[in-house]
Amino acid sequence: QLQIVEPRGELVQSGGSVTLTCRPRNFTSNYKSVGWFRQAPGKEREGIICINRYDGFTRYGDSVKGRATIKKYNIEVTLTLELTNLKPQDTAVFSCAAALGYCSGTLLQSWAREAQFWGTGTRVTVSS
Repeated sequence: QLQIVEPRGELVQSGGSVTLTCRPRNFTSNYKSVGWFRQAPGKEREGIICINRYDGFTRYGDSVKGRATIKKYNIEVTLTLELTNLKPQDTAVFSCAAALGYCSGTLLQSWAREAQFWGTGTRVTVSS
């Protein structure tokens, strides 16, 4: 299971930014892509960003294009997501995830739905 190290939750004002960090534990070495998805109350899981392990191919969700940056550090597998210009509709539980397939070969939404490993999630609340 992937675990989000910190923070456990964030309250941010509209227009602000947040940086989430994920450090996988009990993690397979066979993963081919990592990324983030989020789930708002009453809504289905939404893939927001993913990156291939080897070639760095990155896919962005339409709702975060231009606002999201993902970084992957290989020495100690650490994944960060920076999301800027936050809006109240960004309020959701964000989870990092890893998949045995490449995100370049599928739609982002499919990647998020089919990812085999994901963290417990951190709640990001954006106030207006």
